[in-house]
Amino acid sequence: MTDNRTEPRPEDEVVRICQELIRIDTSNYGDGSGPGERAAAEYTAGLMAEVGLEAEIFEAAPGRASVVTRLAGEDPSASALVVHGHLDVVPALREQWSVDPFGAELKDGLIWGRGAVDMKDMDAMILSVLRNFARTGRKPKRDLIFAFFADEEAGGTYGARYAVDKRPELFEGATEAISEVGGFSATIGGQRTYLLQTAEKGLSWLRLVAHGRAGHGSQINTDNAVTRLAGAVSRIGAYNWPIELTPTTRQFLDGVTELTGVEFDPDDPDKILKELGTVARFVGATLQNTTNPTLLKGGYKHNVIPESAEALIDCRTLPGQEEKVLEIVRELAGTGVDISYVHNDVSLEVPFAGNLVDSMIDALHSEDPGAKVLPYTLSGGTDNKSLSRLGITGYGFAPLMLPDELDFTGMFHGVDERVPADSLKFGARVLDTLLTNY
Repeated sequence: MTDNRTEPRPEDEVVRICQELIRIDTSNYGDGSGPGERAAAEYTAGLMAEVGLEAEIFEAAPGRASVVTRLAGEDPSASALVVHGHLDVVPALREQWSVDPFGAELKDGLIWGRGAVDMKDMDAMILSVLRNFARTGRKPKRDLIFAFFADEEAGGTYGARYAVDKRPELFEGATEAISEVGGFSATIGGQRTYLLQTAEKGLSWLRLVAHGRAGHGSQINTDNAVTRLAGAVSRIGAYNWPIELTPTTRQFLDGVTELTGVEFDPDDPDKILKELGTVARFVGATLQNTTNPTLLKGGYKHNVIPESAEALIDCRTLPGQEEKVLEIVRELAGTGVDISYVHNDVSLEVPFAGNLVDSMIDALHSEDPGAKVLPYTLSGGTDNKSLSRLGITGYGFAPLMLPDELDFTGMFHGVDERVPADSLKFGARVLDTLLTNY
């Protein structure tokens, strides 16, 4: 009897894996109170074990688990590529959603649930491709290091940062990496265009502590910590940061001009941003530095003036501008206000050129011939920041061909987060092509 069975292709199981990952609640509240990533890490390692691959699970703290495995390539002298995702998600309030955020319901051709976009979709693509390599016995051209990190949504202290600092040997020989928030499509000037992430802003989460003289609420007090803090926060939050274009953003905007005929006007950036549809949400925040107040805390009783008050500022800096921005923030805060870092991480900017970039573009064109590919800057951050500490050059490449009607950028940390199942299958095929040929 002839056995005509064939091994499943990556696209055949990517939807199921994404759904199963979403159903594992890995909410990261940023204070260690969430369920952690251990269950998702064990599920991920189990998928690898099913096809004969060994993976290491390690914890930075109880429950804060990451997973790493290495697939040997044909050429041991070639530099290794890190393919990584994160297992944690931001919290979701059930009462705000139209579906169970951890139900992973397949509805209207889309997978609904927390992490569908950020980033259990890419985790599923990676796992489906990795499993196919193992099943078929194929070898990539170079070593591939597959990593699934904890804690990305709170800066990576218990995930990628821990792995880089405590387990750097896991990334031996690696010079490049790919991960989230790049490679997705948008229609610009009537042309489907894929945005490849080659830069990301720096992250400075700042704590402001204003000091003053404690006293009774009924008395005159010209040294009031709350007043001092309110002034500092108001000045910082209202500061009009100038438009400044990095090389990546210039290249992106030049590409948009080529597609639309609309020139960038620094005095009227909305003129070109409106050509981008919902992508303008991402790009608009990369034209300048930003300093957004996010939390205020001070005092303990209505009639008591406290001796101190505190605020948190989410500061995102353009590549190479962290010191300049912090200096301006100090000036805006004024005297009597201490500024410290809650979390700080670097900005990144890498060339839109080279063999890896060419291979990513070729992989996209293998599924969507003639599509345009442009570099862009991410206003947020990824675990590529941590890997850069080892000299690893990181790109955002989670390939998705998306329908125009989907507000994709609004899905990140949004209510009713969802991703088309067909987009996942497309991404699995593109990623398989890339990792096979690069």
